[in-house]
Amino acid sequence: MTQLDQRYATRTVPRYTSYPTAPHFHAGIDAAVYGGWLDGIDAATPLSLYLHVPYCRTICTYCGCHTKGARKDEPVIAYAETLLREIDLVADRLAGSSGLRRPVVHIHWGGGTPSLLPRDNLLALAERLRTRFDFTPEIEHAIELDPRTVTPELADTLATIGITRASLGVQDFDPVVQKAIGRIQPFEQVERSVALLRGVGITALNFDLMYGLPHQSLATIDETVRLTRELAPGRIALFGYAHVPWFKKHQRLIKEADLPGVEERIALADSARAALREAGYTAIGLDHFALPDDSMAIALAAGTLRRNFQGYTTDTADTLIGLGCSSIGRLPQGYCQNQPDIGGWRRSIEAGELPVAKGIALDDDDRARADIIERLMTDHEADVLAIAKRFGFPPSHFDTSIDGLAEMIADGLATYDGGVVRITETGQRYARVAAAAFDAYLAAGAARHSIAV
Repeated sequence: MTQLDQRYATRTVPRYTSYPTAPHFHAGIDAAVYGGWLDGIDAATPLSLYLHVPYCRTICTYCGCHTKGARKDEPVIAYAETLLREIDLVADRLAGSSGLRRPVVHIHWGGGTPSLLPRDNLLALAERLRTRFDFTPEIEHAIELDPRTVTPELADTLATIGITRASLGVQDFDPVVQKAIGRIQPFEQVERSVALLRGVGITALNFDLMYGLPHQSLATIDETVRLTRELAPGRIALFGYAHVPWFKKHQRLIKEADLPGVEERIALADSARAALREAGYTAIGLDHFALPDDSMAIALAAGTLRRNFQGYTTDTADTLIGLGCSSIGRLPQGYCQNQPDIGGWRRSIEAGELPVAKGIALDDDDRARADIIERLMTDHEADVLAIAKRFGFPPSHFDTSIDGLAEMIADGLATYDGGVVRITETGQRYARVAAAAFDAYLAAGAARHSIAV
């Protein structure tokens, strides 16, 4: 491990899928506030919709998602029926007295395992969305899938409801690693899932891979990348496993002695990244890769790449509506998060109330810092002075944050020239550390975070 890795890689900082980050949300943002925010959205504003389905057949020990096990369909069906009612509540509020359907440019089903929804429920939910919103011709309709759930019937259902992109949770192909994380899915099973999806016309595929898992070695991760290349997904996310047993108690089932050390973890990430670049994938931001003709690589080149709660995205909508328990939305006025427990979420909806539990209103300082952080996380550079000017701040407004980059600049990991912060190639692995210099909330210490690499 290099001296730079020793000094930066183990720092604990947010992943910056939002700013301010979720630990700073508070209960002052409730259903009444959220309703007012919805009322204030211009009728022509394009929307993005996120639907959270918090169920899996079993819980993988590495999982950091908000989900729970459901071996039977009954709770999943009941959840879907409540989700229909939430769609109506939000759509009614957005329509107001005009009754206009709002334009939607992006839909993402996440979880959990949203494909656990039975066919009838998936069809009903998709039809309700199509009825209550105006799908634009260029809409991207994406879903997260567990390869173990993909059957011919599911593939047909996904094509029927208009899915255009599917993300498969692969993580690692090694059987020893799979056993340690509670997710047995041989290569042949993933290969079959890919063939089924492509067979019904869903050709835009993402793979999620992970490094830092128990029992991983350079040999196992290199083999995982080799097998992934055989299936040639258009996008690959290479996430570092976040071991947060104080937050996700089921992670206590993973023995810390089985996890790679920091030096091994960095070597795993470097080896996988090098192999993906060699295979012709373009490196995207912190942890994504895309083939050159994929829309994400094109967005990176055009400077239009975005980052939200799903990670890096080509979704250009500034307004994201979260649906389902624990889902987070971003509106021009701020962030809001639904009730995290299914019971509380359901009771609010049955009472005819928007099921919001907390959030945070944004001021111009938040918006400016969010812009800087997003650009650093996507383009690895941000015109700080131009952003300050756009929001009406003096050139000195971010001087304290620039001072906070002094160590990285001295180490050759970042530069500051002409008002522009740039993260050097050597510093890109520590992009989260650079972004943290602009986080005005971080010193409050409201949460523990995962390590930077």
